[in-house]
Amino acid sequence: MQLGLELARLTAGLDKLYREVPRTSSFLDREGLIPVAVAQVEPYAFSSYGEVRERLLSLQARVPGEAQSELRRAYLLEMIDSLLALLDTFEDRQISYAERLRRQMRIDTQTVGDDILDGYRATIRGSLDEMGYRGGSLTEDVARFEKDSVIPADKVLEAMAEYTREARRRTSEMMYLMNDEWIEPVPLENVPFTAYCDFPARKMRLNLKFPFTRSDVKHLACHEAFPGHLVHLALRQRYVAEGKMPLDGAQVVTSSASSALFEGIADNGWFFLDWINTPEDVAGMTLVRLRSALRCNAAWMLHVEGRSPEEVAPIIAQAGYQDVATAAGRIGFLRHGLRAPFVYGYWCGDTSTHAVWEKVPKERRREFWDYLYGNMHTPTTLREFWRI
Repeated sequence: MQLGLELARLTAGLDKLYREVPRTSSFLDREGLIPVAVAQVEPYAFSSYGEVRERLLSLQARVPGEAQSELRRAYLLEMIDSLLALLDTFEDRQISYAERLRRQMRIDTQTVGDDILDGYRATIRGSLDEMGYRGGSLTEDVARFEKDSVIPADKVLEAMAEYTREARRRTSEMMYLMNDEWIEPVPLENVPFTAYCDFPARKMRLNLKFPFTRSDVKHLACHEAFPGHLVHLALRQRYVAEGKMPLDGAQVVTSSASSALFEGIADNGWFFLDWINTPEDVAGMTLVRLRSALRCNAAWMLHVEGRSPEEVAPIIAQAGYQDVATAAGRIGFLRHGLRAPFVYGYWCGDTSTHAVWEKVPKERRREFWDYLYGNMHTPTTLREFWRI
């Protein structure tokens, strides 16, 4: 618990220092390093990033001798190193994009290969054939399928509320009792993302300028709310208050070692609820994964290959069967310095979480969820410390 307290106060102090640097009034800049904290944390006062680095290195040296479990030791060391790498970016030190992915996000993925992308396309093709969307190219058949399943913009909030209520019912019956929790779908404009879980306000903020299919709405109901971010944060708030989780568990830290699992838990929500059960579900889910993988590749093209957003957007639009405006909108946040590697958290978090989930026997699911939601994780710790 003492290590968690120290890390939480250090991270809060770093967030405070980061926010003191003049930036724009954009949504992403206002979020800072810690967009959500579900418990009060008194930040350390720092006057420079160098001071933060010294304290982090001191804490790093204490972890091997003081951590109470191997899981906790491994997580803390990865989290501290991710913050040290983040400091390199704040101090304009030399650090490659690949190194940011490896140290900040704790992943080895650079680009998602054609073997994986083509596997997704084969799954989509099979599902579309099963539904009767056949006879054209895959691009044409995906377009027809999504046109038929798109929800009119003025009906999206209503549809989201309906799907979210069903997701809450399933979560309460299968996982954690959440009947008293709710998050209200509301519109949000002029932001470079589709949806956002505003946990403190209990609002699911949706960018209605993007098209939403039935599958998109189902995915986001699970991802942002039940059993995704809303449930995850509510449990972390409860566990920290009860002394079952160290204080660092109260913080959501952007582009850090915890990011991939934060998004991975949310992206596996519809699997946890056994809610992928029709060809439409399979096609929709696989399109989500294909486009998520392509956004990783877009980030690599932007930050490593030096291509412009205007060049990259049409490439991933064509590969992901989207219009260019939608594809461009979905990669808009990649130009934000703090969030430059964050997009990898979605696909890598989804796949690393799912690789463990699909091996969990049905009779051990509750045990797995307690392990998953009740501990702070990276892709490595999830893989190495869950005993199948």
